[in-house]
Amino acid sequence: MTRLHADGLHRCPWCGTDPLYVAYHDTEWGVPERDDRALFEKLILDGFQAGLSWITILRKRDNFRRAFDGFEPEIIARYDAEKQAALMQDAGIVRNRAKIEGAVLSARAYLALQERGIRFSQLMWDAVDGTVQNNRPRTLADVPGQTPASLALSKRLKAEGFKFCGPTIVYAAMQACGLVNDHLADCHCQTRAEEAPAAISA
Repeated sequence: MTRLHADGLHRCPWCGTDPLYVAYHDTEWGVPERDDRALFEKLILDGFQAGLSWITILRKRDNFRRAFDGFEPEIIARYDAEKQAALMQDAGIVRNRAKIEGAVLSARAYLALQERGIRFSQLMWDAVDGTVQNNRPRTLADVPGQTPASLALSKRLKAEGFKFCGPTIVYAAMQACGLVNDHLADCHCQTRAEEAPAAISA
């Protein structure tokens, strides 16, 4: 069941009443994203979320964008040991050495895909055949933590050299980036899938 907010709109209960979280729910989560860099950013941030709540990452997101040069893979791929050590001293982000190193390796994997003529957005959206998968769950209990599609995409990403991309992390990214629409059936954002742009071409 959704939560009825003071503005008269029904929303998925996980966003609570925190204005930042509500805005994220309304304007970002589940909106189909087809930009390569934006998809890369979300996958990396979901990796940093592992073991934490998403609101923790959301509150630090601007700091992450500053610290990680706008999540430009071309820049992150060149981070050396000195830069990574500096990130470990940045209190504005999640200071986890393995996750920082993983972001650098994932950026290099991203560039390796480009060199082979594969767009990151194409790799991601191929997991759902290029079309939003609209699930219309009725309750949070109906929303899975992972799916066969996220398992397959996770396996592909790992094979390409990406890090912190297990099937649960990948499914969270798929939800956030609108590859799947898991807004509850009576949430005011549920109709977004029908309004999504057409599938991208290779």
